[in-house]
Amino acid sequence: MRRLVTVVLSLVLFIFVFAETKQIVILQTSDLHGYIYPVDYAMNKPANWGLAKVASVIKEQREKYGEENVIVIDTGDLIQGSPMAYYHARFENEPVNPMVLVMNHLKFAASVLGNHEFNYGLNVLNKAVSEADFPFLSANIVDEQDTPYFMPYHLVEIGDVKVLILGLTTKYIPNWEDPRNIKGLKFLDPVQVAKEYVEAFKDLVDVVVIAYHGGLEKDPATGNPTEPLVGENQGYSLATEIEGVHVLLTGHQHRSIATKIGNVAVLQPSNWGKMVGKVTLSLEKNEEGKWVVKDSKPELIDASKYPANQEVLDLTKDYEEKTQKWLDIPVGTANGDFYVSDPFVARLWDNPLMEFVNKVQMYYTGAKISSTALFTNDVKGWKAGPVTLRDINAVYIYANTLKVIKVKGADIKAALEKSADYFVFENGVAKENKKWIEPKVQRYNYDIWEGISYKIVLNRPVGDRIVDLMFEGKPVDMEAEYEVVLNNYRAGGGGGYSMFTNKPVVKEVLIEMAELMSNYLLEKKEIEATLDNNWGAYVEMEYSVNAGDTLESIASKLGVSIEELRRWNNVSGDVKAGDVLKYYVPYFEYLKFMQKAS
Repeated sequence: MRRLVTVVLSLVLFIFVFAETKQIVILQTSDLHGYIYPVDYAMNKPANWGLAKVASVIKEQREKYGEENVIVIDTGDLIQGSPMAYYHARFENEPVNPMVLVMNHLKFAASVLGNHEFNYGLNVLNKAVSEADFPFLSANIVDEQDTPYFMPYHLVEIGDVKVLILGLTTKYIPNWEDPRNIKGLKFLDPVQVAKEYVEAFKDLVDVVVIAYHGGLEKDPATGNPTEPLVGENQGYSLATEIEGVHVLLTGHQHRSIATKIGNVAVLQPSNWGKMVGKVTLSLEKNEEGKWVVKDSKPELIDASKYPANQEVLDLTKDYEEKTQKWLDIPVGTANGDFYVSDPFVARLWDNPLMEFVNKVQMYYTGAKISSTALFTNDVKGWKAGPVTLRDINAVYIYANTLKVIKVKGADIKAALEKSADYFVFENGVAKENKKWIEPKVQRYNYDIWEGISYKIVLNRPVGDRIVDLMFEGKPVDMEAEYEVVLNNYRAGGGGGYSMFTNKPVVKEVLIEMAELMSNYLLEKKEIEATLDNNWGAYVEMEYSVNAGDTLESIASKLGVSIEELRRWNNVSGDVKAGDVLKYYVPYFEYLKFMQKAS
């Protein structure tokens, strides 16, 4: 009997030790935004990004694991963003989309629809989809009959291992996109849709991959919210609320993430092809002969360290040459510098470049109040002399159009207060609020206004930093209505500006801002660098009234007007000794004063 037990145990051990195993690698790109060549188009210099570099990573991984064991998936924002993508979409759309051309060559398994896929309209998008040898996926984008408009999923077989790739897209697109570009489409809740598909497929496949153009709304380690839970990003919910998911590929936020939420491997590989996400899955057959995922290892590969793949460069050489030629076309002349030497300073005080962008918005809409943003710290503008299309496209990097909406004065104030949260004031020094750069860089959500005047008072509490908010020489009436021009993203409440959501639309200009800026220069031929200093960062100070002081003498001593002193302190009559008056010093003057004092 003992010998029989020993034999049985030996057989079980033999089966366990020699159980059939398999390794599968999933590679992910996301938010490539039309970048193929490793080129900084604004400066026309080499850069460490682009699909050509990603191609070298893919080649290496296929050689290491075997081409048949590597699945390559993209999670959206593919065909919009770079000057090459813009030129192809707007001026020469007949050839195959360059991104699709390269991805066909690289044998991508699938790509997910991102929000920026819709920026050029459904005709351009549908053409790109039709040119792909791989499916464009999104299960939660449906038509008016609730039928998926795109393929909802894709099944990949590696030997006898069945892999489900379920595509999902952020449902928040209607808040940003030009309605003409998404006409007839509905964007369902991705979490609910995913639950239905995963439940239907969980017994039919061995590996479930959710590929989602959206990010994480909560910290993957703690589960604490990292942003307002408005539905723009629902990755954490996808990872925690759906049973049977092995891999969650995310995007949209341009973050670098390789982690696990429970047993779900979670990736997000930055943007522009700077990183490639990688999940290594280890599978084993169980006693019933079904493959089971025993382990998953998420990681990021730094594509910037790889050379650009020459085959990819050759494949798209014609697209690149035409783009570069187009970018170097001069459209006008600048008298004076429209240049940002320090982006942090440009968010502390008015500057000619942002004033110009706002002026263009006001010119083409007739609105008297305008708002725009210095989108990234890489935006520099241009100096005196010829201005080219390259200069303009490097400043306005998004395919935004314009909307004039009707808002109340209180909405303007609330929007300004939100932007003012960008700063922290520590030990008398203004710094960038870490919440605006971690976990996701959101500098594009800091708005700069023209047509109104205002002060950002750094040493006042968050939510109460905007003072002296004026329009046409009078304080802005919180209950009165004003017409404001914003880009379509912000006008829909994008970036957390809920005070603009569902406001009456007075006018729309459905031409992209880069084109409007080019048209403005072509029309005017010359533009002057102007600076009206209508806004800036200040520090609140106090003045104790001495015997013999008058408002006139105090105003003269402080370098402000009597009217300002009255307005800031709600003073209608005279002042007396012992009174304390508030006044505001420009931040950079305050720094000089403090340096002298020390």
